Amino acid sequence: MRIIAFSLVLAGAVIVPLAAYANPTCTTEPKAKWMSEEAIKARIAALGYQKIRSFKVTESCYEIYGSNKANKLVEVYFNPVTGDIVPAEVPAVPPAK
Repeated sequence: MRIIAFSLVLAGAVIVPLAAYANPTCTTEPKAKWMSEEAIKARIAALGYQKIRSFKVTESCYEIYGSNKANKLVEVYFNPVTGDIVPAEVPAVPPAK
């Protein structure tokens, strides 16, 4: 019984932090209303993102890994209906002491 309880606590300790890094919800619209991949890629290029290393379609977003105008590596989520950038859902980090 103690092993089961310990296993549940350990699993919760691992799963809960991982949930904080889940993909954001970009839209609830059906995929039939999404921009085509070609259209969103053109919008991404027009916004100045270059050297796209990875383009992904998630459950509710278009996602890229690449470089921005300042040549810094970025991970960006886009609303697939509007093409707008979806702000990152980053948990607040306390300032360093």
